[in-house]
Amino acid sequence: WNSLILKKQHQLTEGIKDGEYMYFVHSYYAPVCDFTVATSEYVGVEFSAVVSRENVAATQFHPEKSQQAGLRILKNFGEWKC
Repeated sequence: WNSLILKKQHQLTEGIKDGEYMYFVHSYYAPVCDFTVATSEYVGVEFSAVVSRENVAATQFHPEKSQQAGLRILKNFGEWKC
């Protein structure tokens, strides 16, 4: 479990508070870039947790295992008007 650091406003993160915890389990990560919407940090390394470019978006964490905050992100995915 790691907290999100919101970097930009995006429909996927509507209703998500800065610092909400999400379930991460991967050993690989995406670097922070111009398309980063939210980051997280592990052992001092900041990485992209949510990215979006045009009509494509992705999360590094498992929203389906991230309790209410994760369910909110899944709901936002379903309602996203790209």
